[in-house]
Amino acid sequence: MMLGMAAITATGLLLAGCSSDDSPGSGESSGSTDGGAKPKVGVILPDTKSSARWETADKKYLTEAFEAAGVDSDIQNAQGDATQFQTIADQMITSGVNVLMIVNLDSGSGKAVLAKAKQAGIATIDYDRLTLGGGADFYVSFDNNKVGQLQGEGLQKCLDDAGKTKANIAFLNGSPTDNNATLFTAGAKEALKAKIDSKDYTIVADQTVEKWDNQIAGTVFEQMYTDTSGKIDGVYAANDGLANAAIAILKKNGANGIPVTGQDATDQGLQNILSGDQCMTVYKAVKKEADAASALAVALAKGEDPSSQATGSVTDTETNKEVKAVLLDPQAIYFDSVKDVIADGYTTKENVCTAELAAKCTEAGIS
Repeated sequence: MMLGMAAITATGLLLAGCSSDDSPGSGESSGSTDGGAKPKVGVILPDTKSSARWETADKKYLTEAFEAAGVDSDIQNAQGDATQFQTIADQMITSGVNVLMIVNLDSGSGKAVLAKAKQAGIATIDYDRLTLGGGADFYVSFDNNKVGQLQGEGLQKCLDDAGKTKANIAFLNGSPTDNNATLFTAGAKEALKAKIDSKDYTIVADQTVEKWDNQIAGTVFEQMYTDTSGKIDGVYAANDGLANAAIAILKKNGANGIPVTGQDATDQGLQNILSGDQCMTVYKAVKKEADAASALAVALAKGEDPSSQATGSVTDTETNKEVKAVLLDPQAIYFDSVKDVIADGYTTKENVCTAELAAKCTEAGIS
C-alpha cells in the first residue's frame, strides 16, 4: 500500500561533511554567528488545540536544551493561525535568528516561511511534521507510518481481546493538511489490511478532522454514530484528543468501553486507558525528539555541519527530493504499560492517578 504523502526511505547513516547546493548555509549567508554574536534559534510551534504536548512537553524540553547549550532561543506558538505563523516567522527572521525550526500548520504556509528563511541564509529544520515542498535542511520526527501501524495493530489486539472476530470500524483521522495524519492513517490501514480484505473488518466511517480540533471531532463522530445507527465496534482515533471526543459521544449513548485508539500518551489518554474507555495510545518520547532537534539546531547555529547526526532520510513527495532526517521509534501503550510513560518522566503519578482511579493505578502497577 502507498504510504501517502511522504514515504520513508531508509538510506542509512549520512556521512559528516557532505555538501551540496542544498546544504545548510548554502544561501546568501551561513547559519553561523556574525562577529561573535551569541547564536540564536527560532522555534514556531503550531497550536494548543491539537495536543497538549506542544506547550507542556516540547516547549519545555527545547528550552532546557538550548539553555544547556548556551544558545539563545525564541519559542512561540502560532495558536493554529496561519497568518500569525507567518508574522512570527517574519519577526524571527528580522531579529537575526541563525536557525528556524517549525512545526507547520499546513505545507502551503510552511513552505512560504521556509522559502523566506532560505532567502535570508537561515538554516531550517522541520520539527515533527514534514513540510512538503519546503526543502528544509533537516527533518526530526518519529516514524509516523509506524505510529499508525501500532495504532492499527492495537485496535486489532483490543478487538481480539474483546472476542470480536467481525467488527465495524470507524476512522477518525487527523487534519487533512497535516502530512503526519496521512501517514498515521496509511500505517493503520496497512496493519489492518488482511482483516479488511477478508471482510472480517468493515470500515463504516472514515473522516478527517479539520485542524485536529477536538470540538469538531465530537461533531464528526456523533454524525458517524448516527449514520451507522451506533453499529461501531472499534474506533481508530488518530490521537488522544480525538479519542476523548469520540469517547464522550460513546458515553452519551451508553456505548463507551469499545476499543478506541489514541496517540501522544496525554494524561487524559492514560486516564481513559485506566478507566477502560480507551484501549491504547502511542507514546512518543518527546524529550528524545526535542533533544535530537535541538542538537541539530545548536550545531547549525554555531556554523557546524551536523549531517552525521541524521539517521536516514525521507522523500518529499512534492519535489521527489530526499530530506536528511532523524526518525525515532514510537511505543504502543496499553493498560499494563501506562506505568512506563510515568517511569520515563513524561508525566507523573499525581497527574494521572486521580482519587477515582487509585484502584486502577494500583492494578496497573503504578507506584
